[in-house]
Order: sequence, then structure tokens, then C-alpha cells
Amino acid sequence: MNLKTALGQLRILAILEGISYLLLGITMWMKYSLDMGMPNKIVGMIHGVLFIAYVIWVFIVGKEKKWGLKMYVILAIASLLPFATFYVDYKYLKPLDQ
Repeated sequence: MNLKTALGQLRILAILEGISYLLLGITMWMKYSLDMGMPNKIVGMIHGVLFIAYVIWVFIVGKEKKWGLKMYVILAIASLLPFATFYVDYKYLKPLDQ
């Protein structure tokens, strides 16, 4: 994974965004079950920044690689589903990075 390329950066963002999504689920539980709101605020902000960066990088890499609408839709939907960014990295992005 070459971090000097936009595709390599997108792969890292996909993984980090997926991890932050899972952490957000844990902190939501902490917020409502344990009445601990601060972890949710911190992780929520980090997740928001990673989500926006992921979406921007999808468009940057898509323009560079001349992706069709289908690929944009798949990557966009992946950002909304837990574990999906891990799958997208493995199935779609990793083969392009070789």
C-alpha cells in the first residue's frame, strides 16, 4: 500500500473510517447505557472527519481512475454500512493498488 498515491490514501481512509464507525457504535452504547457522553463526542468528531475525507478521496481517486457511476455508488454505500469499508478495500481497492 503506497501512501504517496491517492489510491493508497483512500485505502487507509477506508480502513480508518471503518474502525471509527465500529468505535462509534461502542461509544453510543457507553453514552446511553453508562451515561458517558464524552467518548461519543470525541469519536463522533473523528468519525465525521474521516467520513468526509473518505468521500472526498473517493471522488479524487474516481476521477483519476475514470470510474463509472457503479463504482462511486458502491464506495458511497460502503461508507454507510458497518464493516463495508473493509470489504470494499479488500474486493475493489486492493486489486487496483497492485
